[in-house]
Amino acid sequence: MTPVTTHPSPTFAQLGVRDEIVRALAENGIEHAFAIQELTLPLALAGDDLIGQARTGMGKTFAFGVPLLHRITTDTERPLTGIPRALIVVPTRELCIQVYEDLVGASKYLMADETRKLTVTAIYGGRPYEPQIEALQKGVDVVVGTPGRLLDLAQQGHLQLGGLSVLVLDEADEMLDLGFLPDIERILKQIPAKRQAMLFSATMPDPIITLARTFMTQPTHIRAEAPHSSATHDSTEQFAYRAHALDKVEMVARILQAEGRGATMIFTRTKRTAQKVADELGERGFKVGAVHGDLGQAAREKALKSFRTGEVDVLVATDVAARGIDIDDITHVINFQIPEDEQAYVHRIGRTGRAGKTGIAVTLVDWDELPRWSMIDKALGLDTPDPAETYSNSPHLYEELNIPAEAGGSIGRPKRTADKEPREPRERREKPTSNRSRRRTRGGKSVGGHPEGTTEQAAPEADNAGAEAPEGAASPARRRRRRRPSKAAAAGSN
Repeated sequence: MTPVTTHPSPTFAQLGVRDEIVRALAENGIEHAFAIQELTLPLALAGDDLIGQARTGMGKTFAFGVPLLHRITTDTERPLTGIPRALIVVPTRELCIQVYEDLVGASKYLMADETRKLTVTAIYGGRPYEPQIEALQKGVDVVVGTPGRLLDLAQQGHLQLGGLSVLVLDEADEMLDLGFLPDIERILKQIPAKRQAMLFSATMPDPIITLARTFMTQPTHIRAEAPHSSATHDSTEQFAYRAHALDKVEMVARILQAEGRGATMIFTRTKRTAQKVADELGERGFKVGAVHGDLGQAAREKALKSFRTGEVDVLVATDVAARGIDIDDITHVINFQIPEDEQAYVHRIGRTGRAGKTGIAVTLVDWDELPRWSMIDKALGLDTPDPAETYSNSPHLYEELNIPAEAGGSIGRPKRTADKEPREPRERREKPTSNRSRRRTRGGKSVGGHPEGTTEQAAPEADNAGAEAPEGAASPARRRRRRRPSKAAAAGSN
């Protein structure tokens, strides 16, 4: 392992990077290299195979992107011809878009030859094939893509992999989690044996180590953190509270009014809860977006773009949808529902406290989540196995998170208050009618705690539906059952 250096970090120019790249990075305020970049660049610029291990938010994109761009534009023996020279494989669409945008920014002054600029394209699912095929036919120098769509276009003959001189696997551990290793292995069979290979990962499970041995040549393993570093980010202050499910949105509304609160990510386990939380916070006046699997790709990209530009400053997301979201300025992470295990917890809170900045992570633990939280707490040594019982009006919540005393459940002018109240009686009459009709058409069977209807897309979350029922499904049903017997009794007495 190569240790972390403690001297002041050098500039990209001092590391020997091309002037055109240095100029483009400087225009975005990037001049000095982070630890992973400083350790990686000398080896990568020399063409060596390497494994870069660093936690989320430590600058891995430019650790491979800068040397990649430098090498393919300075290789006089193999000029760029429009056949892909470099391939970067990433696990998610969101990460694909981000890496693509970073490389486009860093390469804007680079020329492929005297007549055209260097071109980068993104290849990922959820979008039509035609524009991606057309881009490849016009000629591309660097391709960033997700495994499934890359393999599909390669098998159709649209993506040529025989001209590659650089291959990068980014977030390899997440590709393992998402089941992409078989696709990766198929892609590896189609690329030249003589090429530079770089693999980047936050963790190094055995299957990733095995994969690295099969396609890399004597790679140097670089770990850009001190051996004593904890699994969780030292720059992130962590809080855990035992919270009631019906009070969680109220608590979140107050946390979002904490002093110094900037861009914030809220994590849920299910798609349904993510959308529900986003809708409720929006009604309370917060600028909020959502990213989850029930949204189309265009809607997800729009939400992420709004979050990056500051149009919305709260993003509610599920774990899968949030993979690959890499934004440096997130100040708070809120775990509305606790994650499945300690690795997911580390990935979640790693969204804040990045790039040398500090952050705050808040976890709301429901009563039925205590056993799982205890396992996470023990695995990470958080020393909070039994979080304090906390409500939206608890003084210690305000004090610990720097929430102003006057903070309430909404901000600004309440939205749609005037037109909601007159409609409320009519809505109450209509909803029972809709639900009774649905029950009759299904033989009187329950619809699984989804009063708005159940779709095939929601099926994977069925095991969580029961836990979410008190948030809106059970109480209306109980009220209706009480009313009907009272009317029958009145009729009998007449």
